[in-house]
Amino acid sequence: MSNAPEISTSGIEERRAYVKERFPCIADCDMCGLCTVFHGKDAEQAYDDYIKGRRSFADVSQDYKR
Repeated sequence: MSNAPEISTSGIEERRAYVKERFPCIADCDMCGLCTVFHGKDAEQAYDDYIKGRRSFADVSQDYKR
C-alpha cells in the first residue's frame, strides 16, 4: 500500500478513496476488528479530519494507537 496522499496535493475524494482502500469494511466485525480499533466508528468517520484536510493521516492515526 502506498503512503497516504498529502493534504496539500490531494482532494477530498482522493483521501476518502485512500481510507476506504486502506481499511476496507468486510461487514463482519467479529473477524475484522476495525470498528473496535476505531471505537465503534467506521474508517471514514474515524479519518474525517484527514479526509476534510484538517489534520494529517499520521496525526489522526495517533488517536487510535492508544
